Amino acid sequence: MIRFAVIAPADLASASRELAKPDHAALAGGVDLLDLLKQNVVAPSTLINLKGLKGLDSIEVEPNGGLKIGALVKLHALATHPIVRAKYAALADSANEAATPQIRNLASVGGNLLQRPRCWYFRNPDVHCLKKGGDRCYAVGGLNRYHAILGGGPSFIVHPSNLAPALIASNASINLAGPMGTRSIELDQFFTLPKIDPSRENVLQAGEVITEIVVPAPPVDSRSAYLEAREKQSFDWPLVSVAAVVVVDHGGVARDARIVMGAVAPTPWRALQSEQIILGSRVDFKLATRAADAAVSGAVPLTENGYKIPIAKALVRRAILRAAGVSQEPA
Repeated sequence: MIRFAVIAPADLASASRELAKPDHAALAGGVDLLDLLKQNVVAPSTLINLKGLKGLDSIEVEPNGGLKIGALVKLHALATHPIVRAKYAALADSANEAATPQIRNLASVGGNLLQRPRCWYFRNPDVHCLKKGGDRCYAVGGLNRYHAILGGGPSFIVHPSNLAPALIASNASINLAGPMGTRSIELDQFFTLPKIDPSRENVLQAGEVITEIVVPAPPVDSRSAYLEAREKQSFDWPLVSVAAVVVVDHGGVARDARIVMGAVAPTPWRALQSEQIILGSRVDFKLATRAADAAVSGAVPLTENGYKIPIAKALVRRAILRAAGVSQEPA
């Protein structure tokens, strides 16, 4: 790890100006950043400590029932917030499943969304892969057990955020502040595929800071679910995760649905075909199974990660049924 300076900006505008400078990086929870520094993947000359910025570490419940979640809110605070637990079950569960209790008390919401890929080729300082300006993705023909089955190419990383699928399923937007002012975009438009630019995972511009995540009030009669499969129940990243928000009427017919998968693609992957299958239909085991099959209909596994397809199908089916309040057993 190289030597670096640390600057504590007085306000958001100062932080933005400093982050716009070359070789400057943001420090919030620091969980992923510290790993990248130790692995010599990044080597900033200066870290801009965002922890002292006021107004970015609170969860605000809007009069209409929506949420404003500051970028510096800790995962533990999000997972245990009573309103989040009561009305946004998928979001609370996704935060609660992240990492370990110690890390959840340190890691921030913004940092979780901005995590860099966990690909071992990207994290290896001796490998000059496509994401680091090289000419190839070594997962193709290499060790690719944890890589993408959807949306891959030319890089096959998967996005590591637990929160992103649940937030996108909840129709969240993200507010950014930078040298050119502020802007708000839908969260599912924040993440970018490698075919656009293999070196990056999002549209954050130089000097921009995530200030908050805005989650609208959940629709009446909606329920949500978040599920993930891991190799071990202790500290681990998901092999596959799924967040589902389903709105059903009193007859069990789906009036709206948003289904988003994690750890299967370079971005949080919305299962649009699955949503269309269940809309306007009475949700049951058979329908959820059809929707689950559709979620991975375009999957192109690599040599070692085809196992993700049946896991994704099972989790999509279970998440739909749980969010719709329907039995997990076939009739």
